[in-house]
Amino acid sequence: MRENISWLGHSSVRIRTGKQVIYIDPWKLKQGAEKADIILISHSHYDHFSPGDVKKIRKENTVILASADVAAELGGDARALRPGDKVAVGETEIEAVPSYNRKKAFHPREKGWLGFIVTAGGKRIYYGGDTDVIPEMKNLKADIVIFPVGGTYTMTAEEAAEAATRIGPEVAIPVHCGDLVGTMDDARRFRESCRVPVDVKPVER
Repeated sequence: MRENISWLGHSSVRIRTGKQVIYIDPWKLKQGAEKADIILISHSHYDHFSPGDVKKIRKENTVILASADVAAELGGDARALRPGDKVAVGETEIEAVPSYNRKKAFHPREKGWLGFIVTAGGKRIYYGGDTDVIPEMKNLKADIVIFPVGGTYTMTAEEAAEAATRIGPEVAIPVHCGDLVGTMDDARRFRESCRVPVDVKPVER
């Protein structure tokens, strides 16, 4: 499944399951980008919720699952999720999990913003969203983790490596670096600090 995960820059990810195409926080997508069966949006900050990018990949039957503030803005068939909610879309299960800052004001817990666990192809893929290391991570199990590593608004590379090591996935993928905030040096430090395999993905556009 790891080879079916593409990093599209910053925090934008595409997952192909074989039967479905899933985007998480699509941003700065090229024209003609592959259409989505499912779009997941973690929160309303502009670098995660881009209505223009949603429009590029949305089909008539695309299912959009998002934090409540995003779903309210999109309207239509966009469905609001809160931490703890689970939704099945075809053969894919999506679980919304908490994502927030503990000592920074950028992503307050009370906003109800999201990370996601996507279960597809027999694997649990945990996308952290814009998060710090939070207590809820202790109870999460995942085969693949996709974590922000750029610091400032999220975990640092070292903090993300500690969280990934505790979860113990088959592989960890760093994002939220190399554009807007964080550098590819953060991805390198994450790989060096992690005690699980790390796949630093090249950016696909």
